[in-house]
This record gives sequence, C-alpha cells and structure tokens, in this order.
Amino acid sequence: MQDHDCVALRYTELPLSEMQQRAHNFADLMHARRSVRYFSDRNVPKELIDECLRAAASAPSGANRQPWHFVAISNPAVKHRIRDAAEVEERDFYERRAPERWKDALAPLGTDADKPFLDIAPWLIVVFYKAYDFDTNGDKINNYYPQESVGIASGMLITALHNCGLVTLTHTPSPMGFMNEILERPSHERAYLLLPVGYPAEDATVPAITRKSLDEVVSYF
Repeated sequence: MQDHDCVALRYTELPLSEMQQRAHNFADLMHARRSVRYFSDRNVPKELIDECLRAAASAPSGANRQPWHFVAISNPAVKHRIRDAAEVEERDFYERRAPERWKDALAPLGTDADKPFLDIAPWLIVVFYKAYDFDTNGDKINNYYPQESVGIASGMLITALHNCGLVTLTHTPSPMGFMNEILERPSHERAYLLLPVGYPAEDATVPAITRKSLDEVVSYF
C-alpha cells in the first residue's frame, strides 16, 4: 500500500496499429527538424510560446524539484543587449579559447562569432537551471540531478517548438553569466541554453549534414 498521496493515471491504451503509425509519423517529423540560423522577424504570438513552455515544464525531474526557469524575451532592446554580450564571449572563444580541432569540427556548419539571429528572431528563450532552491522559510534546499532534469525539459521544449511549426537553434555562448544581470535572475540560477525562436527566413539554408544510422546509435540485448 502506498503511503503518499496519489491520483489515478490518465492513460488511454491505443491499438497497436495506431501506436506504430504515431511512432513512425513522429520520428519522421523529428528527423525533419534542423537547427536554423536564419530567421524571419515575423511576429509569433505569445500564446504559442506559452503552450510550448507549458509542454517543457511538464518534464520529469529529480525528486520532482523542477529545477528550471524559462525567460522568454521579445523586447528588442533586451535581445540586443544579449546579442552584444554573447558576441563578446563568442569572439573570445573563436579568437583565443577554441582549440583548432574544435574550430575544424565547427567549420562545416559555417558558424562564427557574429550572431544576428539574436536580434532578428522574434523570441529568445533562455533556460536556467537551479542547483538548489529555497523553501518558504528562506532555507536552502538541494535539487537533485538539476542538469539532467533541465536537459530533458530543454529537449521537450525544442520538440514542442518544432511540433507547432516554429524553428529554433540550440545556442550556448560560454560563459553565460551575463544572462543573470540582463534578465535579473538570482545568483543561484545558471543559464543553461539560449534558444532563438521564430519562423525561418524565406531564403534560409541549413548545413548539408547527415545523421548517424540507427544501427550506429542503438543496441538491443
């Protein structure tokens, strides 16, 4: 007998044929997803962003601590401050910190220190993770597996954005301490991921890359 509060699971079993079709269709949908660096400045309604964030916030987390905070930015001035700060770190990365083997790995993607998409995309979403939190008395409480939990939530957010017809890019300028100041987040939160979000530019292109085959990334026992 369980000694904690529970509710009934909301679950509807589907016919196997429908399960297989859903799985196939979803895999096809996700295989069409690409990281995009060329955005349109077309408006995206806040209500659409809300629903994608609602999906992300449903992610599983260690001890259900939900150690994440999402900041969605549409204000042009704030976006530009983020771009300026991110490009400072990116220039330092490309000119000083990045070893040649890393720059060689990035070369086929055509990336550099200039990040105009941070101005152009109608939304930026910054995902923060919290290694610890505070209870109602202000006492520190640990979060468990915060990076893993926020990684799962971030994957669900990217999936939700693609599923609704938007494009995005997983951008990680490093370090991202400037995010706390610009977005007025407390010091115990750390920026984990920066996602420009919107529609692709009409002439958007993506690198001609391939993904590993299923045999290369999956084992069965």
